[in-house]
Amino acid sequence: MRASHARFTVTAGALIFNDAGEILLLKHRFRAGSGWGLPGGFLNSGEQPLDALKRELQEEIGMDVEDAEVFAARSFRKPRQVEVLFCCRAKGVAQPRTIEVERAEWFSLASLPDGLPHDQRLLVERAAKTYRVDVCSGA
Repeated sequence: MRASHARFTVTAGALIFNDAGEILLLKHRFRAGSGWGLPGGFLNSGEQPLDALKRELQEEIGMDVEDAEVFAARSFRKPRQVEVLFCCRAKGVAQPRTIEVERAEWFSLASLPDGLPHDQRLLVERAAKTYRVDVCSGA
């Protein structure tokens, strides 16, 4: 995907919480480091970020989300990428459906996996403080 988009790519990711206030993380087989990270993926041409996120979640783990709100947008120099992140609530069960996802697991804030990238750990902590009660837990 990066090779065919010379200028930059756009991705959509999610901080997905369940009713217990746990965050969903995926362990990807092809992701650098430990493989643990937030779910998401690349936008197709003309696709809206939330539509792309929902498509990726269905393809990778067969799950949908509800109460999605834009949480953050950020850009990276390497790779040249823009990322739109949503905070949302889980709807359904997460089960790996492709070879690229090894595991889909729920974590409490106190038990985030070793190897979760530091920037994503900070996003999880911020989202839990800001959105978990209002949006992500449905309260």
